[in-house]
Amino acid sequence: MFKIHLKDSILDLSTPLVMGILNATPDSFFEGSRMEHIDAGVKKAIEMAQFGAGILDIGGQSTRPGAEIITEVIEIERVVPLIKAIHAALPNMPISIDTYHANVAKAALDAGASIVNDISCGNFDPMMLPMVVANRAGFIGMHQTGGPSTMHEVQGRDNIMKSLMDYFIEKKKQFTKIGLTQWIIDPGFGFSKTKAENFELVKSLGQLKALDLPILLGVSRKSSIYKTLGVDAEGALNGTTVLNTIGLMGGANILRVHDVKEAKEAILLINEMNA
Repeated sequence: MFKIHLKDSILDLSTPLVMGILNATPDSFFEGSRMEHIDAGVKKAIEMAQFGAGILDIGGQSTRPGAEIITEVIEIERVVPLIKAIHAALPNMPISIDTYHANVAKAALDAGASIVNDISCGNFDPMMLPMVVANRAGFIGMHQTGGPSTMHEVQGRDNIMKSLMDYFIEKKKQFTKIGLTQWIIDPGFGFSKTKAENFELVKSLGQLKALDLPILLGVSRKSSIYKTLGVDAEGALNGTTVLNTIGLMGGANILRVHDVKEAKEAILLINEMNA
């Protein structure tokens, strides 16, 4: 099973892990994930750890449709103090920095993070991948198309799973050339895809196992779920759990979620079923 090197430690994915979302932003789409104050962020991080989180993912730039694009300086000001405080409170907890800027990622790694979660998979900042390799950080690369302001626009295609496979096969070749062979893929539920494509990638997630890389699934409370159910993000927990369970059955190694307790319970039940 997969083991990912994180600076001076190892991320063991022999059983699926939960990644808890903490946003150092005022405008992320789910209000419950916003942690603008450090004390509240540390309290929430400790709660997530108690509920079974294996990774905490901290971001300072909202990637919801229509979100304001902030400067790297502001992003660093938002995330670094929170990362330092959480790392001090939970020194053994792997922390991921959700950013597509190399400078932000480096500041976060210096503050205690050990994983870079880049929604652009290295496409937005040419310095990102060399920085990740130089710092021996873990790396999560997501599939999306377009740039920072167009990442939610959908490009025409006939087969989303073929597009995902082709994309990550090419990324594997590119990354191997610079010495990055152990990393995590994210098919990008909710980014640059139709609602039908989002559901297809969850249903067919097992096809991505052919890439021989760990798979992160991030469906938590997203619009394809709540619009289908006729609710809002606040009412999308049950739908999130359903898709997380399907994803686990398809081979997801990490569930990126707002609600750690429920995701951990899904993992425990699937593990018991497969025992």
